Amino acid sequence: MFSFCADPSTLDTFRWFSCYLTNGVHMSFYTAFLKVLLLLAVTAPVALGFGFLGAMAARSHFAPVSWLGKFYIAIVRGVPDIAFFLFFVIALDQLFEWLRHEWKCPDWQDPIRQGSDFIVCSAAKLPLSTAPEWMHETYGFILAVITFSIVFGAFAANVLYGGMRAVPRAQLETAAAYGMNRRQTFWRILVPQMWVYALPGLSNLWMVLIKATPLLFLLGIEDIVYWARELGGTKTSRFTAYPHGDWRMWYFLFLLVFYLAFTRLSEIVLERIMQRLTLGQATAGGEAQRKAAA
Repeated sequence: MFSFCADPSTLDTFRWFSCYLTNGVHMSFYTAFLKVLLLLAVTAPVALGFGFLGAMAARSHFAPVSWLGKFYIAIVRGVPDIAFFLFFVIALDQLFEWLRHEWKCPDWQDPIRQGSDFIVCSAAKLPLSTAPEWMHETYGFILAVITFSIVFGAFAANVLYGGMRAVPRAQLETAAAYGMNRRQTFWRILVPQMWVYALPGLSNLWMVLIKATPLLFLLGIEDIVYWARELGGTKTSRFTAYPHGDWRMWYFLFLLVFYLAFTRLSEIVLERIMQRLTLGQATAGGEAQRKAAA
């Protein structure tokens, strides 16, 4: 904040806004954008890992593993996302606290489930009540990453499973004819080629993941939607020195522009990845590239 911001009531319009937009609370709003980008950067590869494992399980020749993979895909895809987001956050939190309770409080005699209450010893709480605020925020963020990864991992598993099935079977049979075993065929033939067929679906999933980041607000994390509502509202205790009208429309308009710009950037990057993957492939995209180069 600038030195002339000591008395906002004496400032002209330009200086008032310069003080308003550089206030410490607004810095939290700007930091929330980093939270969203960090969530995407961490969740995307973790969810892709969940999806790859789910797709491998679904196509397994061992029936119980195949059933488990298909069940994971079906149950997550068949339930509204918001229900899973709220369920997993509570379930994971209670699971972690129960494990810590069993480890740290072995002499505890009272039941953990007491009616609708879930009660563990104070040493098993996550995080501890004496922990600093940043630990509480980090713990909530980790739960959000795990939840996002589990949910979007199921959708990724379905996309990757379809991509694996789209690889021409003749190529797999040719690999077997050349003496490759099942593992070599999977890693050297199937996996490299499946990305061409899976990337369009993964691209759509990435866009959905971007649009799902405001769910952080529902999970109790102070994300950009939370701060836009708080800072744009007329009645807020966070800006007593900078009173203003109902500016939520402008804050949410800024979020709209941010998400549109980010999705447009994503489209450009994904299109370049697709061009790279289809180069030399026996697909419509690969054929178009060959004709363009001729």
